[in-house]
Parts: sequence; C-alpha cells; structure tokens
Amino acid sequence: MAQQDNGGEQLTIDQVAQRTGMTVRNIRAHQSRGLLPPPQVRARTGYYGADHVARIKLIQEMQAEGYNLKAIERLVQGATGAVEEALGFKRELLAPFGDEEPEYVTQAELDERFNGPFEEKVLRKSVKLGLLRPLGDGRFEVPSPTLMRAGEELVNLGVDITHVLAVAEQVLRHSRAVAQSFVRVFVDDVLGPLPPAGTDDSSAEWARLREALERLRPLASDALLAAFQQTMTDETEKRFTRVLDK
Repeated sequence: MAQQDNGGEQLTIDQVAQRTGMTVRNIRAHQSRGLLPPPQVRARTGYYGADHVARIKLIQEMQAEGYNLKAIERLVQGATGAVEEALGFKRELLAPFGDEEPEYVTQAELDERFNGPFEEKVLRKSVKLGLLRPLGDGRFEVPSPTLMRAGEELVNLGVDITHVLAVAEQVLRHSRAVAQSFVRVFVDDVLGPLPPAGTDDSSAEWARLREALERLRPLASDALLAAFQQTMTDETEKRFTRVLDK
C-alpha cells in the first residue's frame, strides 16, 4: 500500500509500475539515463512521488508521439516545463473545434429516418464523405449529428437523397478549403517558430500561442458563418428574382 508523508503519496517502484503501466525494468532504465530523478531512499527502499508518475506519463506520451529516447532525454533535462507546455499546446491544437458528440445508429434506424431503404450506394457515399463510420454488425457512428439531421430534413422536404449527398460533398469540400486557409494563416503568421526549450521566456510564449489558438476557434467559425449568410442572401435574391421575372 502506498505511504503518505508531508510531500504527498509515496510509492515503491512496483507500485509506480502498476500505476503507469511501465515495467520496473524500464523505470530503472529511464532513471539511469537521467530521464527520471532518483527516488527518496528510506530504510534501503526507494520511494517515488507524484512528480515521478507525471514524468513517466510525459515520457510515455512523447514516445507515443514518435520521439525516441535520445530526443526525450535532450528535451526533458532541465526543460520539463517547456516540454509539458509544448505537448499541452499540441493537445489543445488537435482538439476538436466543436463540442458536438457523435451519435450511433443502426441500419434499421437509417432506413427509418430517411424514408426507405438506405441503399448500398448511398451508404458507400456517406462513408466516403465521412458522414458515417461503419462499426460492424450493422452499426454506424455519426460524427456530426447536426449534418445528419440537416440531410434528414431535406429528405423529408422531398429532396432526393443523392442530391442531399451532392450538397453535403460541396459543403465539406468548400469548408475544407476555408479551414485550410485559416490553418495556413495561423501556422505561417501567428505560430511561427516554436519556442526553444529551456529558455526563460518559453512559458510566456506558449501562453501567448494558447491564447491565440483560443481566439482563432470562434473567429474561424464566426467568419465562415457570416460569409455564408451573406453569400446565401445574395444567391437567394438572384435565384428567386429570375424565377419571379419569368
């Protein structure tokens, strides 16, 4: 059982291995390389704390990102905070821009929601566009329930589902182009060279980048929506003016 002292929970190496999923052998190897600080030794037993567990998890995360041990060693020695800032920023950067939770449907539910058999060619097209993700056994993940409901409403209005998918393809294609433009601007004009590890002002620079990322998220969505609304107004006026003038 883990011990407690004034510095918090104290773990043996076996307990650390159990908590982190890293083998005792690898923990010792990382310690010998200087990736882990030595434990506190009491009565010939080494005890590890929360900082050791956090460092091991950091090493595991960096390995999962493709860093080899030599690169990790260079980064963590004297610059743990900077590395954590970098990985934290990357997690935020790659987090979904929206908070929409996926839904899960069966083939039978698709048939019912879209007024008839959800044909194989329609299913293949939906999967290709990323509107559905097959999970096996006739079940599917719906990454964006909002897009699914929009398509469902169009079908209920009498629009052929193949036309709905054609519209979805256009929306996704143009949205991707807009997203690429925003990302390009952020990377080229805002992000720039990443802060070097181990410098005194690296934490402040990472904080600036996180703030810029937080501002980009609503800015990109608001700008796209505003542009779409303006364009939609113009196109509607043009289309219906031609229809009414006939």
